[in-house]
Amino acid sequence: GWPLFENDVRHFQWSSIPEDIDLLAGGPPCQPFSLGGKHLAYGDPRDMFPATIDAIRLLRPKSFVIENVRGLMRSSFSTYYQYILLQLEFPDIARREREKWLDHLRRLRSEKASQKNRSASHGYEVTSTLVNAADYGVPQKRERVFIVGFRSDVGARWSFPRPTHGLNELIASQWISEEYWERHHVPRRSRPKMPTKFRSTVPQQIVNKGVTSKKPWVTVRDALVGLPDPRKAEAAEFPNHRFQAGAKAYPGHSGSPLDLPAKTLKAGDHGVPGGENMLIQDNGQVRYFTVRESARLQSFPDGYYFRGSWTESMRQIGNAVPVSLARTVAASVATSLIDAALKEISEPRLRDSV
Repeated sequence: GWPLFENDVRHFQWSSIPEDIDLLAGGPPCQPFSLGGKHLAYGDPRDMFPATIDAIRLLRPKSFVIENVRGLMRSSFSTYYQYILLQLEFPDIARREREKWLDHLRRLRSEKASQKNRSASHGYEVTSTLVNAADYGVPQKRERVFIVGFRSDVGARWSFPRPTHGLNELIASQWISEEYWERHHVPRRSRPKMPTKFRSTVPQQIVNKGVTSKKPWVTVRDALVGLPDPRKAEAAEFPNHRFQAGAKAYPGHSGSPLDLPAKTLKAGDHGVPGGENMLIQDNGQVRYFTVRESARLQSFPDGYYFRGSWTESMRQIGNAVPVSLARTVAASVATSLIDAALKEISEPRLRDSV
């Protein structure tokens, strides 16, 4: 029952949206900045950051959340990335007709340097952060940029949520307490040895105590608990859990190990990328993740059903924001908005009582 405009966002009439929007959230297409793309940035017709900034300028939401690939922060894009952030900070300072973006950037820099009253122009307090989804309990090493902004007159105080999971804690659970293997009923003879590269990385306090304030990274084995091998008959009871043949390993595309978070799932323009969407099984052989397994690696609840072909479903999943990470970010933004609103209500009462 949600209203859906299934078309080019640049053709949408933002005036149809009610005023006083709390949150605008979106992910402009990543292809202009992706490591696997043509790296055209502002020269790519798929660059939708201008459309995103237009929407913020017209709607003036109390807050916004934008997600994109790590490539956005590459040194070759640094000037354009700064341009994006400054436009988000000062959306009312729009680009003039026929004005080159570098000239617009100079005007924005001048505005930033002058430190004018930003609340009068509906400016935004903007924070950009590079995060690894595995640090927030997602069973996948997925680095993404989040850009979060609050309208200056809202008075919200916000910082990106602290990581809740860690590699050191996973190492401790696997090779110090061995709780990990016991929980998964892995016989001692079948347990791998601690990789040499991990031996010097575990802090001594974890070795001594085996406990920290964080939880262990969630692994592929953790994520797939309860799902049968897709080649078995009982796999038919699980939607989107169908075996796909043809997986092959080759240099640089060797699949994801069972006992670490998965590699970053990719969307791919021409079918499904092999190495990023394969599992290395206990016997060392590889097979493709099913759609259901991939959905779990993106922390989708099992109630999500994906329609369409295998490649189309995998493209949707590969382009998605991990659900649990999105929830963490959105909840923190909502909390800051609520706190700011309560503060605005209470301050007049305090002044009246004085």
